Amino acid sequence: MDYAIIMAGGAGTRLWPLSRKKMPKPGLKLYSEKTMFQIAVERLHPLFVPEQIIVVAGQDHAHFLQEQYPAIPAQNYVLEPEGRGTAAAVGLAAIHLAKRDPEARMAVLTADHAIGDTETFRSAIAAAFQVADAGYLVTLGIHATEASTQYGYIEAGAQLMEAGKHLSYQVERFVEKPTREVAEKMLAQGNYSWNSGMFIWRLQDIMAEFQRQMPELYAVLEKLAACIGTPDYQASIGGLWNGLAKQTLDYGIMEGAKRVAMIPVEMDWLDIGNFGSLQGLLPGDDSGNKFRGDVLLEDCEGSMVLSTGKRLVAAIGLQDLVVIDTPEVVLVCPKERAAEVRKLVAKLEESGRSELI
Repeated sequence: MDYAIIMAGGAGTRLWPLSRKKMPKPGLKLYSEKTMFQIAVERLHPLFVPEQIIVVAGQDHAHFLQEQYPAIPAQNYVLEPEGRGTAAAVGLAAIHLAKRDPEARMAVLTADHAIGDTETFRSAIAAAFQVADAGYLVTLGIHATEASTQYGYIEAGAQLMEAGKHLSYQVERFVEKPTREVAEKMLAQGNYSWNSGMFIWRLQDIMAEFQRQMPELYAVLEKLAACIGTPDYQASIGGLWNGLAKQTLDYGIMEGAKRVAMIPVEMDWLDIGNFGSLQGLLPGDDSGNKFRGDVLLEDCEGSMVLSTGKRLVAAIGLQDLVVIDTPEVVLVCPKERAAEVRKLVAKLEESGRSELI
């Protein structure tokens, strides 16, 4: 059977104070009356039913995620004691999935993407499963509409096969977030796509790559797999997990994998990693302001103002500022420096003010 793995963890410190440890990014209503987690689940239908959806999250967050979408069975939640990077999270989901269906195919998705054309998204996932059957680790590449420095890129090589309405290509290389000059060159070359961070493969193929490229993680996964469903599981994961080195799936697996394919997709897509990406989803006015909640602006330009509480946020004369109002914290900063909010989170950690993080 096919399964969708939704990655619903991560601290989301670049969206602080909206995103917090007690309410991480997937649980937020950032641009809709639904949370990002609810949106991520709903766009999977009818390709996946709730029984086919596996959610990877932190142990402290399972309860509120289950409340947001109770149709997903409780046993479909794979919980990490602590975040150790996307490679470990995917590996943990894989061994749990192997217990129920060793022949499974899995699509690794996230809860922090905004996708406009859900029909194209589902069509691309279905096509990717066909390519995965040929033994490839498949990723979706997003058609690059600008020379963005906020995303990684994937270089497409030779065409491999046609699947449904989509073509697949051999992946030549992954490129981390480039400089503007490099991004412009890649865009002009025409065979580069944005790295979506969405992956599709057969369970057996990804486990083989974990064994080959990340043997230390694989050894931990084997130990945990042996005690899934037994009273020893919680003690085992508690003792083994936090000692793992943090590593992303891109660095740990994809860049060194032997058979990697990409399906380029043209669809409205945003990776909501910071306030800069969020503003593209918010309503605005003729002066370039973006806002959400109870907001009143006068003579303001190019600013983003969000009110999440019950009070009005009113402003006069703002110019390219970000104002985020929450019940406990008010953030004000120049829009061009909004990505630096994680520095404030670090200072709060240093001063022991964990209740605000």
